[in-house]
Order: sequence, then structure tokens, then C-alpha cells
Amino acid sequence: MISAGIDVGSRTTKIVWLDDGQLARAEVFDTGVEPLDRVLNALAASPADSIVATGYGRRLVGARLPCPVVTEIRACARGARCLAPDCRSVIDIGGQDTKAVELAGEGGFGRFEMNDRCAAGTGRFLEVMARALGYTIEEFAADVDDRPVPVNSMCTVFAESEVISLIARGEDRRRIALGLNLATARRVAAMASRIDLRDRTLFVGGVARNPCMVRALREELKADLMVPQSPQTAVALGAALIAAEARCADADQALQSRAQYQQG
Repeated sequence: MISAGIDVGSRTTKIVWLDDGQLARAEVFDTGVEPLDRVLNALAASPADSIVATGYGRRLVGARLPCPVVTEIRACARGARCLAPDCRSVIDIGGQDTKAVELAGEGGFGRFEMNDRCAAGTGRFLEVMARALGYTIEEFAADVDDRPVPVNSMCTVFAESEVISLIARGEDRRRIALGLNLATARRVAAMASRIDLRDRTLFVGGVARNPCMVRALREELKADLMVPQSPQTAVALGAALIAAEARCADADQALQSRAQYQQG
């Protein structure tokens, strides 16, 4: 049985296919202005028996297929538990928002905090800052110094102006990049402190591919911060697992109903 999880984010769309609960393949592409067409083409090439959609554009996909939809929090918690069974909490930094979630039970969750009203502390903020520095996002994440230049503003507009002023003043771009990563890590850590952040925390989302941010956040949290091999697809994985489990539950219920009918 093939199940698929679709995570339509503001910046990228992720699809994970499972074959009897085991990873079969994954695909990541820019969401763009027509994400539904890309999703439908991907599913036409690799059909699935059960599908669950999540993310920013989940209702668009859910209405068109149609298929069940779940929140990013639920899919994130389920994916995190699969990737790191002993993790106690998860931080997800994507293109549009940042989430910190307490994990509970088998793929469940407790309290959570979410920043979805401001770009500060998100992948979009870091992309804008990288562009202001003349870096690609990969260069911004890797080309850093060990002496940060403090950046005071976390508003995207004001921070960009501050970065331009720092460059004009002759500050080293590498030091500015480190200052921006550290400022972002402090903001995320402050949000995460409002929940019961546990010792073993999983870091997922596209920003978890930024090694400088991983180091900075680990220092700010003073916690055992783990990063899976493919952090960007963790939420899509959770959605695929939910789809597989729902399919199995439906099959079990059908078998029980059939057995009861035969006994009757």
C-alpha cells in the first residue's frame, strides 16, 4: 500500500511517499503560484492509495483531490516522533512561520508556540538578509566569522536597512551574517522558552539545513538539538504516516465488520 503526505509550504512543497510504512521516495519543489498543478503531476507519476495534505496550502490540495487535511502541528509531531523516537520536543522553522511543539504519546503533541504573523525568525527573513549581503542562502549559512556584528532590528524592513548601513560602514559581511543568524536564534529560543522545551529537541524545516543556525540555536537553547538527515521533509513524512495509519485503521474496521457479519 502506498501512502503520500503533501506539505504545501509558502516557499516549497514537499511530498513523501511510503510503501507499507517505509520511505519510497520524496520530492521537493518551489511552491510558486501554481502549486496544485505540480502536486497533481507528481501524484499522476507516482500514485498513492491514501493521501493526507498539510501546510499553508493544504485546503487547496484537500479540496481538489479530495483528501483529508491535518494541521502542520499534528503532522510535525508525527514526523518528529518517527525520525527521533526519543525526542521530547520539536522546533520547525519554515519559510513563513516558526513553531515550537511539546511532544506527547505516540506522535501526539501538547503545548505549542507559533509565530506566523511576522517574518522575523523565519526562512523568509534569512533569505532577505542573505540577498542584502549579496549572498546565496547557502553562502549565508556557511560563510560566517567567529566575531558577530550585532544586529538590533528583527523587523525584516528595518533589519535590511540596518544591514545596508553596516555594509556602508565597512563591516565584514561574514560577521554581519553571523550576527543575523545569532539574532534569529535568540528570537526562536525566546519563543520556545514559553513551552516546556525538553532536553532532546528535534530541529526540522528548511532552515534546519543552515549549519550556522543549528550551531547558534543549540547554544541559545543549551539543549541536545538533533537534526534529521532530511529536515525539510519531516512534516510531509508525518502527513504520509497519518495517511498510512488511517488506511490501516479503515482496513481493520472493515475486517471486524465483516467478521461480525459472518458470525451473525
